[in-house]
Amino acid sequence: MVMRGDITQVSADAIVVPANSLMLMGGGVAGAVKRKGGEEVEREARSRAPVRLGDAITTGPGRLLVKGIIHAPTMERPAGETSPEIVYLATRAAVREAERNGYRVVAFPGMGTGVGGIRPEVSARQMVRAILDTVKPGSPIETVYLVAYEEELERAFEAALETPPRNL
Repeated sequence: MVMRGDITQVSADAIVVPANSLMLMGGGVAGAVKRKGGEEVEREARSRAPVRLGDAITTGPGRLLVKGIIHAPTMERPAGETSPEIVYLATRAAVREAERNGYRVVAFPGMGTGVGGIRPEVSARQMVRAILDTVKPGSPIETVYLVAYEEELERAFEAALETPPRNL
């Protein structure tokens, strides 16, 4: 389901943060989560760094009204670039982490669309493909929200869902 707004305000079991491997939460979605969730979110994430590309970790929610925050690296260093393949791997890792934790409702922002430099339509296609490839019957995940902060990403999510990509 596509929605427009602030991911820190979404009612979900977990929200996903596109992270860097060092778990420094300076800008973009990570920075917003840190500001609203509290410094303890970053402290917990940093205590488990580095997290390699293709993996994800879960921290407590801090002050956010979710059960957990899933941190999935889309780049190795802060403000680094990413690629469509890494966006796919990060999204898949976040889905698997949500399943491991038994989360039913998970909210994703655009992965890699900020400083990572990935165009919204490319990110949206990779994310939808990773979600469809990973969530199978029997998964605890019942609902995935694709949360767009801006109209361009919202349109990209909607387009990716209209014609779901398969093995690009």
